[in-house]
Amino acid sequence: MTSQPTRGRAAVVVVSTQAAADPALDRTGPVIAGWLREHDFTVAEPLIVPDGGPIADTVAGELIADARVVITTGGTGVTPTDRTPEAVAPLIDLDLPGITEEIRRRGLAGAGPTALLSRGVAGVASGGALLVTLPGSRGGVADGLAVLDGLLDHVLAQVAGEGHAPRSAS
Repeated sequence: MTSQPTRGRAAVVVVSTQAAADPALDRTGPVIAGWLREHDFTVAEPLIVPDGGPIADTVAGELIADARVVITTGGTGVTPTDRTPEAVAPLIDLDLPGITEEIRRRGLAGAGPTALLSRGVAGVASGGALLVTLPGSRGGVADGLAVLDGLLDHVLAQVAGEGHAPRSAS
C-alpha cells in the first residue's frame, strides 16, 4: 500500500531550450520530481521553459499555487541565455547562500572546476516556500539533492516557526 503525500505541494521547473522543444531530452526534472515524491510531496510533472523564457512567471505561479518547495534545474551557468538566478532571486525574501555554496563545493570535488561556474541561488519566498536553483547537469542535480536531503526537514520546520528552543544557560 502506497502512502499518500502529506507534506503539501512541490514543483519542479526545468529551464532548457532543448527540453522545451523535446521534453524527452529532460534528464533532470523527473529525478527531482521523484526525489520530492519520496519526501512525501505532491508533485506534478516538471514544467519546462526555454532558457530566457518565463522563468520568474512560472516559479511565481507555483508559489501562488501554494508550493512549499520549488526546485529549478538548468540556466545557472554562464552562457548568454543562462538567467535562472536572475529570474528567481527577486522572488527570494531570505537568502540561504550556504546551500548553493555546498552544492558548488561538492561539484568541485566531483566534476572539477567547472562546478564553480554554477550561479545558483537558494532561499525562502515571502509565503515560506523554499526556492532552490540547481544546475542542469545530472551531477549537479545529484549534488543538490544530496545537500537538500540533509536540510529539507529542518528548513521547512524553521519556516513554519518550529525552530530551535532557546538554549538554556548552563
